[in-house]
Amino acid sequence: MRLITWNCNMAFRKKADFILESKPDIVIIPECEEEAKLKFGMFTPKPNKTVWFGENPNKGIGIFSYGDYEIELLEVHNPEFKFVLPLSVSKGDFQVTLFAVWSQESETNNNYTEQVWNAIHFYKDILKEEHVILAGDFNSNTIWDRPKRVANHSEMVRKLEEIGIKSTYHQIHEQVQGKEKDPTLYMQRKVERPYHIDYCFVSDTLMKNVTKAEVGNPETWLRHSDHMPLTIDFNI
Repeated sequence: MRLITWNCNMAFRKKADFILESKPDIVIIPECEEEAKLKFGMFTPKPNKTVWFGENPNKGIGIFSYGDYEIELLEVHNPEFKFVLPLSVSKGDFQVTLFAVWSQESETNNNYTEQVWNAIHFYKDILKEEHVILAGDFNSNTIWDRPKRVANHSEMVRKLEEIGIKSTYHQIHEQVQGKEKDPTLYMQRKVERPYHIDYCFVSDTLMKNVTKAEVGNPETWLRHSDHMPLTIDFNI
């Protein structure tokens, strides 16, 4: 299974061809327009299944299946956490719970981690299941941790690790949180403003099957978005 998360910087209908060259099975697209606006080109492969959530029809989060995997938004989804969407992803006897993430700034402060932090606690029982993935644009990094703030990025990572969920990129490339060698965002598309804010966390049972965790090259992707795609391959 190939999973890609890519904040497309809006207008996915015009950019789908570029990400589909990588032949994903599942794609998570923050800043995606609603399904009614997704008028793809004549030769653009159409998704087998689409799940979209948002308040702005031009800028929500879309999850697409292009392979044989079925995707469905779980009834337990709590809109209070908005863009942390629990989905069932299945193929035959295999099933995984995927949390598609596009973390938003808190309404009460400038903490982008708070939404995911609260969702982790709300969905704590689901997160203990055997096959779990959290992937998307988390808009956070250890470098922005604040003293005495509970919902810091580092605390979120620690909380996930307590239940056996770790970042694929950091495990595969032996990277330390906050010192990543591969940026996933170039603020305002400026190469001098690189950050790593897109992640794919998976449970230990799935980590054994991860064969690749790759960040896209800015020379290829900056013309399309300020974010680089993160591609995860599973041997399942």
